[in-house]
Amino acid sequence: MIKPTSPFLPIEYSDEVAAAKARGAPLVALESTIITHGMPYPGNLDMARSVEAIIRDQGAVPATIAVIHGVLHIGLDDKKLEALAKTQGAMKLSRADLAFALAERRTGATTVAATMIAAARAGISVFATGGIGGVHRGAELSFDISADLDELARTAVIVVCAGAKAILDIPKTLEVLETRGVPVVTYDSETFPAFWSRDSGIKSPLMLNSPAAIANFQRMRELLGVEGGMLLANPVPEESEIPREEMEIYIARALDNAANDEVSGKAVTPYLLDNLYHMTEGRSLETNIALVENNARLAAEIAVALAQVK
Repeated sequence: MIKPTSPFLPIEYSDEVAAAKARGAPLVALESTIITHGMPYPGNLDMARSVEAIIRDQGAVPATIAVIHGVLHIGLDDKKLEALAKTQGAMKLSRADLAFALAERRTGATTVAATMIAAARAGISVFATGGIGGVHRGAELSFDISADLDELARTAVIVVCAGAKAILDIPKTLEVLETRGVPVVTYDSETFPAFWSRDSGIKSPLMLNSPAAIANFQRMRELLGVEGGMLLANPVPEESEIPREEMEIYIARALDNAANDEVSGKAVTPYLLDNLYHMTEGRSLETNIALVENNARLAAEIAVALAQVK
């Protein structure tokens, strides 16, 4: 459980986010690794601005989260957003090293787990991202399992995504989430999505088809005193998807390349994504942007519905 923010925590709210908190407006948290590690400048800045604009259009306020020179920023004005988009060598922060970056006055971008921690500290209950981390393929040998899964089990934030990244072992990822007691809900579909593809071939544990229903579900969890977050899987728009059968061919090749190059740890995901970008001639990135924008839209609608329920 995330405790109230200490007055000693180096945290700074943007003017827009501070004003939204003061008037009780719905807020949507956004991660920053997609900006610093997801794509080069200026495409990353264009994407970040587009996602924030979509959230505002739906009646909510975006709060992009990052650590800049040892200060946890909840919301970035356009000047800081552009500076982050140009930053080279930013740390990739998860639960294990978020406090390290603050203590050592470093600059870092937040992953799903770190963004959830920061959002909960700031009183933000909805977070939009691309896809969550999970159990990596071959984890029975590498033990490579993302901290995102444990964070979902302990931190009360609704994470809106396009499912687990398809480079992962999706069945094992869902098994871990079930063991941790994390509700997995797919939006308006009975099958769980596979990031670039709408259908992973796996039946979704739960399905809801409106932001109001999702808000009511979360409210009931709060009334029961159930801790932890919720995973809300939102399939990529049909016109933007890459079929699962096609992506699996590319993913197998990328995994072989990673094994041959002895890539491990935090370097695995960006390595694979870069491989897939080139193999698909940029289509994987186009789909990635489309699904992030789609998730931002739904997250804002859920945040608005939650504000109405409360």
